[in-house]
Amino acid sequence: MAGEPQADCLFCKIVAGEVPATVVRETETTVAFRDINPQAPTHVLVIPKVHYPDAASLAAAEPQVIVDILRESGEIAAEEGVADKGYRVVFNTGSGAGQTVFHAHLHVLGGRGLNWPPG
Repeated sequence: MAGEPQADCLFCKIVAGEVPATVVRETETTVAFRDINPQAPTHVLVIPKVHYPDAASLAAAEPQVIVDILRESGEIAAEEGVADKGYRVVFNTGSGAGQTVFHAHLHVLGGRGLNWPPG
């Protein structure tokens, strides 16, 4: 059922405390932790505590949680010291875009030059 934890979801297991993660922030609706394969000096994932497969389905069902995730990305950037120089926030949606865990999540990347276009 949408929004409910999924037994086979890595991020649901992190939310439940069943899988360890280096948590940097947690709120009532989100958990933020360091990516295990960082692509920049700062690479933190912000996930909702509810399960939706991607950002679009989360936004359609629970738009306030998307706002919470975006707000947390700014807080993380400030705490990590990358807010003033610039940072990137990314939602990958679908395997063709590089999504590998099908639980909505946002990447906060910073601490190095981030070229455009990404790729």
